[in-house]
Amino acid sequence: MKQDDIYSHVRGESAFADDIELFSGLLHVAVLTSPVAHGRILKLDTEAVRKLPGVIGVFTADDIPGENQIGGIIPDEPLLADDEVHYIGQAIAFIVAETPLQAHRALSDIHLDIESLEAVFDPREAASRGMFIIPSRIFALGEVDRAWPNCEVIIEGRAETGGQEHLYLETQSAVAIPGEKNTIRVISATQSPSFVQRSIARVLDIPMSQISVEVFRLGGAFGGKEDQATAWAVMAALAAQRLHRPVKLTLDRREDFRYTGKRHPYSSDFKIGLSKEGKILAYEVTFYQNAGAAADLSPAILERSLLHTANSYYIPNVKATGISCRTNLPPFTAFRGFGAPQAMFVLESAIFKAAEKMGIEPAELQRRNLMVEGDEFLYGQRVRNCRAERCFDELTDIIDLAASRERVKKYNDQNVLSKKGLALMPVCFGISFTTSYLNQAGALVHIYSDGSVSLSCGAIEMGQGVNNKILLIAARTLGLNSQRLRMESTSTQRVANISPTAASTGTDLNGKAVELACLELRKRLLGVAAKKLFLKDDEGLDIRDDAIIHYGERTGMTWEKLVWETYLERINLSAQAHYATPGLHFDRMTGKGEPLAYHVFGTALLEATVDCLRGTATINSVKVVHDGGCSLNPQVDLGQVEGAIVQGIGWMLLEELKYSDKGQLLTDTLSTYKIPDIRFTPSEIEVHFLKDSPNPMAIFNSKAVGEPPFMYGIGAYFAVLSALRAFHSEKPLLFSAPFTNEKILNWILDTDR
Repeated sequence: MKQDDIYSHVRGESAFADDIELFSGLLHVAVLTSPVAHGRILKLDTEAVRKLPGVIGVFTADDIPGENQIGGIIPDEPLLADDEVHYIGQAIAFIVAETPLQAHRALSDIHLDIESLEAVFDPREAASRGMFIIPSRIFALGEVDRAWPNCEVIIEGRAETGGQEHLYLETQSAVAIPGEKNTIRVISATQSPSFVQRSIARVLDIPMSQISVEVFRLGGAFGGKEDQATAWAVMAALAAQRLHRPVKLTLDRREDFRYTGKRHPYSSDFKIGLSKEGKILAYEVTFYQNAGAAADLSPAILERSLLHTANSYYIPNVKATGISCRTNLPPFTAFRGFGAPQAMFVLESAIFKAAEKMGIEPAELQRRNLMVEGDEFLYGQRVRNCRAERCFDELTDIIDLAASRERVKKYNDQNVLSKKGLALMPVCFGISFTTSYLNQAGALVHIYSDGSVSLSCGAIEMGQGVNNKILLIAARTLGLNSQRLRMESTSTQRVANISPTAASTGTDLNGKAVELACLELRKRLLGVAAKKLFLKDDEGLDIRDDAIIHYGERTGMTWEKLVWETYLERINLSAQAHYATPGLHFDRMTGKGEPLAYHVFGTALLEATVDCLRGTATINSVKVVHDGGCSLNPQVDLGQVEGAIVQGIGWMLLEELKYSDKGQLLTDTLSTYKIPDIRFTPSEIEVHFLKDSPNPMAIFNSKAVGEPPFMYGIGAYFAVLSALRAFHSEKPLLFSAPFTNEKILNWILDTDR
């Protein structure tokens, strides 16, 4: 099956939120934001603006009828600042005008007077001042303090990872349309329709049932539209309700850069202890998470960092401390991997440093410590269907690791100013929302009397192919040609209480709900077929290729005929279903339980070449063995793996957020913030999906694929570091991502610039 939207995308027919221009009297929004990172609002005068041509309304915190609050996990994020501002880009007011140009020009006529206050941007400084989002959390396994005396090698160090801009093609956008009886329809570019609905209800002080949130599709998201899409939809809804006209709010690229949160930067301390045989006996780590000025999803992201502290390795004694630090930067938010990549980078740094001290390859330590069936995770869950060793060994066989090392050594011996390096990157990533109640989904399936089928569920199509997979699930369950099926837009009117399309659960949850609805319809239809075919019951009956089959033989009854007969029998041709992942539980007080339905395993080998004269690095190849279960669509999954790898390498080597000493984002354009392009992409990406690896915990034995491959990109850092070690073996190791060309050159030149 091809992507559901492929033809409309190519023809330019696919509609996104910003394409909506058809509503009569459509108004446009421009947002006034804070010019300082921390300050007290002394004066906000909007009178002059209200008299400008084209301006229809100006909204401040005083115009909010309900609660001035859009915080999800923690209510610490006002929609519009009313007293203090806490980061550059925080919304203070917004203007509604007849045209976008009129709205933006009017911003300069608002009289805003702010007294600047001291700002903090570094998470360690914030921690020293007691500026926390939540109290620190500790996950532990075994007894670390008792293990240190038994360790023959003990290594300590620090690791830093930077943020990352989502850079989705479609910027944040929403359209709100007022209806009768104080109802509002919102078309939003969000991963979380129900959270948008709930937030609008909270701010406008109206029931959720009066608000409909609809999503056609997203032009990318990567987590950046899970919570961060909410504010813009709420502003549009507030204006539409008060002005009784449709309202659109779309950020331009530079506004999107400046106003929205990114991947969380982390600063971490580690200590690792090993036996002389290379078994990791103890590991202690402290994560200082830069959360920004409000909680957003930071507590949940920190929790996933803690859950993935040990990655693919079994370590009997672990202590992981997570500290979420409040700073004066825009609230950092969800991003592909959701905190796990930051944690995995720290452990790989510790392993690299330990391997160097022990005089062995990091891969030797990696292999000796991989999890096996029944090993205990840090959070108390036991690993099931463990494929860590299998992925690692199959990859090393495919690539012939010994021959690859010899080839790289030969190259390095023959080249003085150009060096190559190899790095292996094992991955173990858990699938489920760690907030257990989010692991649920609903679906609504209609069969119309002509035999066509309409599918509605909570999944958001954002280019990852979830619609394609859900259509396939429904077609396979009903026994139909997929051309008969149609995916509807995602709407809170058709499916209520939608969990975000995030955490790599979109297909797992929504696909299962669709399957349950289709199974119910299939049961009803086969009951009618048995009656019309004068059979005792439906035993042996099947629907296959749009035909009714009895013990493998065609009965002469077609799908259309069966649907019509079922309709004439006055039997319901619609079905609603609900699915909740079974067996999940997690005690946040103890940090123990079974928070994850299953785990995805895999291993990648990355090869890098560094020009040690210029300080430039190139990733030549990435070769992967990935545990994808029984893939629903191998081509979709391959695209997800390849895209995630390149995005992960970009985070490790290229994408660097720069701020001024006053907290102003400096890399706020595509000319100053560098993302992977075709020239940066490795010339060879070779993906082998693990065979004979069914996953009984997901639909049709498949496995989620969105986030796990991102972590393969972490290996790029250590491939580059390995190449640099071949050039200079004595300099102190640096664990500070992204390892940009500038950093590489400075490391070579021994400078701190």
